[in-house]
Amino acid sequence: MAVSIIIKTLNEEKRIAATIESALAALPGGQGEVIVADSGSTDRTVEIASRYPVTVAQLVPPARPSCGIGPQLGFQHSRGDHICLIDGDMLLDPGFLAAALAFLAENPRVAGVTGHVEEMLVSSLEYARRVQRDGPEARVGPIDRMNGGGLYRRSAIEQAGYLSDRNLHGHEEFDLGVRLRSAGWQLQRLDRRFVQHFGHTLNSYRLLVRRWKNKYLYGVGELLRASLGRPYFPLLLRELPELKLWAAVYLWWAASIALLLVMPDKRLAFGLVVALLLGIVALMSLRKGSLSMGLYTVVAWFFHATALPLGFLRRRQSPAARIESRIIHEPTRTAA
Repeated sequence: MAVSIIIKTLNEEKRIAATIESALAALPGGQGEVIVADSGSTDRTVEIASRYPVTVAQLVPPARPSCGIGPQLGFQHSRGDHICLIDGDMLLDPGFLAAALAFLAENPRVAGVTGHVEEMLVSSLEYARRVQRDGPEARVGPIDRMNGGGLYRRSAIEQAGYLSDRNLHGHEEFDLGVRLRSAGWQLQRLDRRFVQHFGHTLNSYRLLVRRWKNKYLYGVGELLRASLGRPYFPLLLRELPELKLWAAVYLWWAASIALLLVMPDKRLAFGLVVALLLGIVALMSLRKGSLSMGLYTVVAWFFHATALPLGFLRRRQSPAARIESRIIHEPTRTAA
């Protein structure tokens, strides 16, 4: 079997039918399998998915949802020599898999191939910034991670140990990328569309609060904890520029606390702390082009910097251990 398409879901009833249909249509020659890896949806996602000739696997306790657990759940139920990973709110480009398979056949040291993620719903400030910046999502050629999914060799995943770390609530693609690259593999982005993505349309502050509640912001801390003692830990530190930013935030907080504790004139100390805060907000507003973006940027720093140690201190489970799950639906198999 050439390709296993894994669709990771959690309450995706609005998009899951179109996503599954795009995946089935994209299978080269109609050969392969589609696996819906559900993290415990409480809406009609599983019911809708079960109408199609796909495997539907769902977490059961004590397994708990995370960004990293869905891909690994799908991987443990897959059989294909190649693994394509997409989200339940994406439409897979009909010609991508054929192009990606051809590229992997011609480049035996490439572990994974992706393409461009075309954002279809960009109404929050954070998503607009993510799509516009010259980040990892926009680079063509060799890349360090495959944000948004792509096509992987199964043999490369098995050499790296596992597809996705169930303990991670964010940065699971970076974790996989650094593990693969440390094992001598490469990742590539083709200059063509991979998927259309119908993502979040929340206000930026609501999205930030949502990411706090679902522990997505814990991802950097969890990633650091997962990488401690690994040979690729120094590489990871070099390739996470946000660590320098969070360190600067910690120094800022420490300086503010020191002013409040050391200065005998508490009113003056409080005034200096507030003036420093307002000055940083003003500076970021100038850089971002608006007061609203400057204020949001500083608030986001506070959320991320607070979440890092909380993520680092979370208890871990073995990422290679089998995930507790049940098969809800399987496609009907015809006799040979």
